[in-house]
Amino acid sequence: MTASKTDGTPEPSGRNGPLRLWRLPHPALALLLFAAALLVVVPLASLVAFAIRGDAELWPHLAAYVLPQATLNTVLLLAGVAAICTVVGVGTAWLVTAYEFPGRSVFVWLLPLPLALPTYIVAYVYVDLLDAIGPVQTALRALFGWRSAADYWFPDARSLGGAIVLMSFVLYPYVYLATRAMFQTQSVALIEMARVLGAGKWRLARDITIPMARPAIAAGLALALLEALNDIGASEYLGVQTLTLSIFNTWLNRSSLPGAAQIACVMLLAVAGLIALERYGRRKQGYIGIDTRPGSVGRIPLAGAGRWLAALACLLPATLGFLVPVAYLAYEVALRGLLVGFDPALVRHTLSTILIAGSATALILALGFGAAFALRQLRGSFAEVCFLIAGLGYALPGTVVALGLLSPLVAVDEAFNWIARLLTGSGVGLVLAGSSAAVVFAYTIRFLAIATGFAQSGFSRISSEMDDAARTVGTGTARMFWNIHLPLLRPALWGAALLVFVDCLKELPATLLLRPLNVETLSTYIYQFATRGDFEEGSLAALLIVLVGIVPVIRMVRHADEAMLAGVAKMRESERDERR
Repeated sequence: MTASKTDGTPEPSGRNGPLRLWRLPHPALALLLFAAALLVVVPLASLVAFAIRGDAELWPHLAAYVLPQATLNTVLLLAGVAAICTVVGVGTAWLVTAYEFPGRSVFVWLLPLPLALPTYIVAYVYVDLLDAIGPVQTALRALFGWRSAADYWFPDARSLGGAIVLMSFVLYPYVYLATRAMFQTQSVALIEMARVLGAGKWRLARDITIPMARPAIAAGLALALLEALNDIGASEYLGVQTLTLSIFNTWLNRSSLPGAAQIACVMLLAVAGLIALERYGRRKQGYIGIDTRPGSVGRIPLAGAGRWLAALACLLPATLGFLVPVAYLAYEVALRGLLVGFDPALVRHTLSTILIAGSATALILALGFGAAFALRQLRGSFAEVCFLIAGLGYALPGTVVALGLLSPLVAVDEAFNWIARLLTGSGVGLVLAGSSAAVVFAYTIRFLAIATGFAQSGFSRISSEMDDAARTVGTGTARMFWNIHLPLLRPALWGAALLVFVDCLKELPATLLLRPLNVETLSTYIYQFATRGDFEEGSLAALLIVLVGIVPVIRMVRHADEAMLAGVAKMRESERDERR
């Protein structure tokens, strides 16, 4: 990283003394990057300090009675989710990319849609469906003449196995989308050469296509596992005591913040392990074939029973992960007349949800795209490290973020009260910690990585020659961003806005822990009904979340396909130019 002398020439900053922000070429941009990184670092530092200051006698109790079972459940849950998501995500991505069979074009759009459903809603739905008095077991007893549940065996949804299966059929699209994108851009020449040499369908997938897609599989799997680790609603409802749920229970039910912080520090080890797994899976991501031209290998038409088996393999996860839960929610809404006689409070909760999610989305977009622009202008190790740290928040579960934010927010409130007492003689009470601003900050930390990812992708398509030309004619940094970059970034900006907004709508753990007492969002509104055993009354709110979530999922699929087609068109145009 270099700083600027007074005459404008760069000089080394790391050899002769500490790096000073005000000596950077763009101090405001450097401060923006530093603030984005600080937003993630401060809660983590607060969490560790809180755990260290905790009661020393509490840790032996947690280590003996809480952590062993919670850690074992968490490890088994993540292992089971990883296995099913890998098989389902990679398998369906390979089928729709490599083969032609009935309904393939529909499954391309249908398979990612479970992402629109929060895991806790799917858990609520399937417990109702599969319970002893639910429609599935009732129909089985009527069909086979069984009198009670004691006459037959039926898998229990409220179990670790049930949690693994239900979460997997909601989270597999992370692996599906990442893997399909890699399959679409793999080396055409290598695959065609393997076919010429006699490689069959299964050997082609086993030895060439899937190994080359390992970086994408690792990235998608890491996202799926982080979402499973973040879950509270489904784990609690299904009776699986995970580390995340242990933090929640220790904080609220046992009124022990130090104990919750100590469990959260243990949980950070699991997060570090997942990040290491993702990095290990991508360690050779550059070796994807003998050429890197994007192309589209002709899909192989399947015949006989194989075509229907392929269609069934794609239909099953889409049905279990999306069609069944949505149909059940719609049925409950119609059965209970929730559209006609809906709870008037739902309007207020919906407005609160939109306001909080919208505020967080605006802050995240400003900070994320601003940080990416700062990285583009500054370069160097300082900018890269700050940008990397700012994107780590997505790896932190909502409970960890909420717990880490508590002390910093209270400290800021105390500063506000000190200033108010100094000026007016009286305090102002809780300003941040007791308001929806705390939830907004938690959302910002968790989902900033989405905005920075979209921003980096958008900036990568803007030639640096545009920046050079703008500087040549005397255009300032701010004007360059507003007049040149921002119009070109509009597709990335809207894509990031949609995804961030929907993730904010679905977020439950941080919202439960930080929201003011008199404020409910759609997710906490549904959670309140579920804890009372009457989830069906919250079906309309659940359906609202799902319907809003479908929009960005469809946009993601469309964006991926458009990018693929653009890449192929550009490649063919280059080949035509070379022949000329």
